[in-house]
Amino acid sequence: MLQTHFFTFNPFQENTYILFDETNECVIIDPGCSTDAERNELTKFISVNKLKPVLLINTHSHLDHMVGNSFIEHTYNIPFLLHKNELPILHSAVATGRMYGIEITPSPEPDRFIEDDELIHFGNSVLKTLYTPGHAPGEVSFYNAESKIVIAGDVLFNGSIGRFDFPLSSYESLMQSIFNKLLVLPDDVKVYSGHGSVTTIGKERRTNPYLLEYADSLN
Repeated sequence: MLQTHFFTFNPFQENTYILFDETNECVIIDPGCSTDAERNELTKFISVNKLKPVLLINTHSHLDHMVGNSFIEHTYNIPFLLHKNELPILHSAVATGRMYGIEITPSPEPDRFIEDDELIHFGNSVLKTLYTPGHAPGEVSFYNAESKIVIAGDVLFNGSIGRFDFPLSSYESLMQSIFNKLLVLPDDVKVYSGHGSVTTIGKERRTNPYLLEYADSLN
């Protein structure tokens, strides 16, 4: 059974995820570790639990989600996966970091690109890739049906949605991603977002004010 562990890192309070199962193989999603203390916390968890990292994945490449990419690659020498539409964001991260006064080590280039509906296998587990652009042009979410979880990046939050005022963001694309890729999942699927607390698909469908407003606008 897939297990989900997350850390909240960096000044943007970003959630970094480690997914692992009984084989101890794990994937690291959106490493936001930006200080020695944060990097030590992440590697200690992996070491204490005797995990074997096999993949590094970014849901998207805004700086708070990729600031630890270089550290993870150099520490574990594992493949880095990304959607091709995120390359402009990845390549601009260092300059964006300087705007915020944050020094970022340039990310490695992706070892390969991931596609919509692709199945990513590790250990005895599988993640289904859901292409969910809007907050970022190449954002993806990851769904595991057996454990009823979705790693939703900055697409859907507990009571909110991702920002759409960034360059290359789109409100309409974001809402289409949420309604067509996430809200079609079962109500009891847990949503692990890039920031904030865990929620469920059903809760967001019933109570998220942004989703209710958009649904009303279609009627």
